Amino acid sequence: MAMMLRSGLGLDPWDVFHQGLQRAFGLTVGAWVTICGALVLLLWIPLRQRPGLGTIANVLVIGTAMDLTLRLVGGPEGLPARIALSVAAIALNGLATGLYIGARLGPGPRDGLMTGLHRRTGRSLRLVRTSIEVTVLAVGILLGGTAGVGTVVYALAIGPLVQILLPLCTVPGPAQTARKG
Repeated sequence: MAMMLRSGLGLDPWDVFHQGLQRAFGLTVGAWVTICGALVLLLWIPLRQRPGLGTIANVLVIGTAMDLTLRLVGGPEGLPARIALSVAAIALNGLATGLYIGARLGPGPRDGLMTGLHRRTGRSLRLVRTSIEVTVLAVGILLGGTAGVGTVVYALAIGPLVQILLPLCTVPGPAQTARKG
């Protein structure tokens, strides 16, 4: 998330939203990441999603890590380096999503919303994730957050990336392990 911001080519859609909240109400972008993460957990209730250790860690760590990274790391010089940083941020976010959901420690609040809606509606992860990202982006822009070409690429790429990477990164559950043994 901080890499996207430092690229200067556009924030991921949730961070456009967080930045819009920052501009409208104050606090840091990372503080809004944490607050919104906790609030999104309330949307899990009707979806019957259950939080795990990864869920709680996401709420408590990601926003703080973003603020710390933004304080310590500057942006690259030159357009090619900025493009590379943005592309790497998008790819790493897709991989990180697959890894921590696949570890079965509980998805982060936003990813749990995605997987819960996928499970309840039967729609593809790609469609659900992309729909969430586009909705959050629109609200973020209305709140004064900034978007760019990196935002559009992220919004369109993250759903397909997660759909491809999640199965590759998923640790077999107890029932799957028992069948193999």
